[in-house]
Amino acid sequence: MFRLTSMSLSRRQKLIIVLLLMYWPGLFILAHIPIPHLVRQAGVSDKGLHFLAYLILAFLLWSAISPYNKVNWRKATVWWVILAVVGYGITDEVSQRYVAGRTCDATDFIADVAGILTSLVVVSVFDFWPASIVITGGTIFILTNFTWGKLAKLLPVTTTTFHLFAYTLFALLWLRWRTLRLVPQAPHKWLIVALAAPIGLLLAVELGSLFAGKGLGLWDMVLSGGGIIAVVGTSFTAGLLRRR
Repeated sequence: MFRLTSMSLSRRQKLIIVLLLMYWPGLFILAHIPIPHLVRQAGVSDKGLHFLAYLILAFLLWSAISPYNKVNWRKATVWWVILAVVGYGITDEVSQRYVAGRTCDATDFIADVAGILTSLVVVSVFDFWPASIVITGGTIFILTNFTWGKLAKLLPVTTTTFHLFAYTLFALLWLRWRTLRLVPQAPHKWLIVALAAPIGLLLAVELGSLFAGKGLGLWDMVLSGGGIIAVVGTSFTAGLLRRR
């Protein structure tokens, strides 16, 4: 049914499978070690983390199986994906009873299911590239404004790395989609389109921080903007060189 034979795998599908094979075991390991003291001290929202973890897991699993198709709720494939990820979520929660400092929590499982369904709804509306942009942008927004808590102050290096990597990844995904979708444009119009979504996301995240009472993270904005400009600038320069 899934047609995951090596002869039929596309480059995109192979990459997604590799990411899934890295992400899923990593998720299992993180869920089965004692919660670090710094995380407890920071008061990180584990419900948000559960939501995001399963949002990404469901997206990767669906994309590994069907990387070029939207979710069709009338087909069996999506229900097999739900069954697999929900089944894993149940197993994950039950097995955490045997890990020091962790418990089997029904509300965590509800957050897991919410992440799964949200991910598949997104993929039922959007194709792979726009869906990956929506999920990446949503993950950045939620992590920054709802689950990071005081962790940013306790782990400044980790926070710095997150902002640089997250916005660089978002800009790369955005440019990849726009490259596939748009006809060649004048350089100034290309730059406006290339910067629009990444800068828009950065502004939305910072406005969310203001409304949450966290204030503006000027250093984080500089890092995030630097990652965006590096990606867009490199792509723009490469495009000019190809034209010559």
